[in-house]
Amino acid sequence: MATVDLKDVRKTYSGKVEAVKGVSIAIPDKALCVLVGPSGCGKSTLLRMIAGLESITSGAVAIDGKIVNTIGPAERDIAMVFQNYALYPHMKVYDNMAYGLRNRGTAKDDIDKRVRAAAKTLELSHLLERRPRELSGGQRQRVAMGRAIVRNPKVFLFDEPLSNLDAKLRGQMRVEIKNLQRALGVTSVYVTHDQLEAMTLADVLVVMNAGVVEQTGAPLDVYEKPASTFVASFIGAPPMNLLPVAALPDSSGVTVPAGAATLGFRPEDALVQSGAAGALALEVMVEGVEPVGAESFIHCLLADNRLILRAPGRTAIAPGDRMSVGVEAAKLHWFNAAGRRL
Repeated sequence: MATVDLKDVRKTYSGKVEAVKGVSIAIPDKALCVLVGPSGCGKSTLLRMIAGLESITSGAVAIDGKIVNTIGPAERDIAMVFQNYALYPHMKVYDNMAYGLRNRGTAKDDIDKRVRAAAKTLELSHLLERRPRELSGGQRQRVAMGRAIVRNPKVFLFDEPLSNLDAKLRGQMRVEIKNLQRALGVTSVYVTHDQLEAMTLADVLVVMNAGVVEQTGAPLDVYEKPASTFVASFIGAPPMNLLPVAALPDSSGVTVPAGAATLGFRPEDALVQSGAAGALALEVMVEGVEPVGAESFIHCLLADNRLILRAPGRTAIAPGDRMSVGVEAAKLHWFNAAGRRL
């Protein structure tokens, strides 16, 4: 298939608005790379530059080792799946999937073979004679994916493809996309603002913020060792608790590393009062409790700082209670004044 390499890619719009600020990413062959970040961070602009739908101000985009900066979208051998499906409403499913191949002059027998094979893979065979308005949102998204598959591209590009679906269907489609990508072995770049999608889908996770890459790595590595306070607060639901070092009471029991300005710990790592040397010990006031079934989220206050703790199952803790919170030393994260991990 193909690798995708971005080297110091930048995008500046008229008026000197810099949307992408020197992004470098190496995506291995057959990997699923997810670009995640808040709205306006530059992830969709980056995807469009890979696709050739957006010009590159500087830097280089290479697909399978070939720089494609000046090559049009049709010649890049990529296929894109959009948020809004982009299906032709007057065409049947079969014709929507076959349209791109017909435009390329592909032989009729080959088109039929590819469309029916893709339809079988996506469980669309019984829907080939229907029109998009007769399909559910999940079925329409599968048709859009089928249209991409039949082209046998080197690279798949996904632009927030699940954002129009309800939560249950998003979960189902995440599994389908991951399984399909693995089965086809096609290098893929996937854009989302949903960190749950990013964590569950990615082989390579790229966290973006304000046009720059904050961190790249395997999802669990990024979760366990966030490179910055931004990553720590963006990846994870609930996010990591972040406390200014100045807010730590003398009784906290921790030794603050040189240069540390912020202390972080995950909600699930709290409520573990080990008593070991170096463990964090805090006395907090409970502000609220959210039971969500298998666990409960406990919202607490330490002076003016809000914390979220995660407790398994039901809890007798109630608003107004005061409680002791402990976190083992190995579960603590330290960041400097610039918000970078120590």
